[in-house]
Amino acid sequence: MRTTPDETKLLICVQHRFALWVPPPEMAAGIRARWPEMRVVQLTSYDGLERELPDTDIFVGFSIRPEQFAWQRKLKWIHSTAAAVGQFMRMDLRQCGIELTNATSVHAVPIPEHLLGTLISLARRFPDCLRYQQQARWAQQELWDAPVRPRELRGQVILFIGFGHIGRGAAKLLRPIGARVWAVTRSGRGDADLAERFFPARQLHELLPLADFVVLAAPETPETRKMIGARELALLKPSAYFVNVARGALVDEPALAAALERRAFAGAALDVTSQEPLPPESPLWKLDNVFITPHVSAVTENLWARQTDLLMENLERWFTGRELQNRVDLKRGY
Repeated sequence: MRTTPDETKLLICVQHRFALWVPPPEMAAGIRARWPEMRVVQLTSYDGLERELPDTDIFVGFSIRPEQFAWQRKLKWIHSTAAAVGQFMRMDLRQCGIELTNATSVHAVPIPEHLLGTLISLARRFPDCLRYQQQARWAQQELWDAPVRPRELRGQVILFIGFGHIGRGAAKLLRPIGARVWAVTRSGRGDADLAERFFPARQLHELLPLADFVVLAAPETPETRKMIGARELALLKPSAYFVNVARGALVDEPALAAALERRAFAGAALDVTSQEPLPPESPLWKLDNVFITPHVSAVTENLWARQTDLLMENLERWFTGRELQNRVDLKRGY
């Protein structure tokens, strides 16, 4: 049952080691200014959650652990400040009728831009140029003589596995420069203005040998966890690159490291890993055919302005009985 502003308590609670992921006070202040009759509480750690959660109607945060979720008595809507919602896909939450939304649309600008930069960097061999620079080597001939030479993105087949906000946003940047965008979706359908070809997920193994760049941009669900393993990586052609901006859990990381160590394909760019921070002992750090960015594809100074705009729009919809944006299908997990 939807609530009115005067009978609503909204709780913002995010505890995270990375400062940017913690909502600034301006988010709560903006909500209070728009609905002064609503109770708005913000916590910057889980301290106090046991006290504040029982009478909360709307929870805004990154996660709630099972033992914490047991404290709630009247939750009606959870808004995840992250795009990924695997941390909420539990039976206790699925069975209680709580609505769940996420922040996927707020990343539709920075992550596609990050992807474009990554793809250009791989195609033009920028990570190798940096390594040579650190050695004070003018490696023009070495770069040209390498098994995988610098290349253009024009005409290259870029295969997206998952074609949501991120894939579609990246396609809008890639199509004008002549890249060939292919996409694997659950249905095998999509916007023909954004991708040259669409394929259903069952055809993935047929497509991997044809791609020049494989971009993993699918949501984390039970079906997608470790969807890229030794079998899939063995299908990549020697000149292909693998890029992951989704979640580390979607990849069998030891299999990926082993394939990269034996140079089964050209290389990988990873913005996410199965464990974050990536442990110092991970072999991925030492491989010269791996380009690692520390989960910064969504980092932008505009993050919380967009997060706040989305939440305010959804609050308007909540109080007027309309469909919420970015509503998560609890059966599918995204």
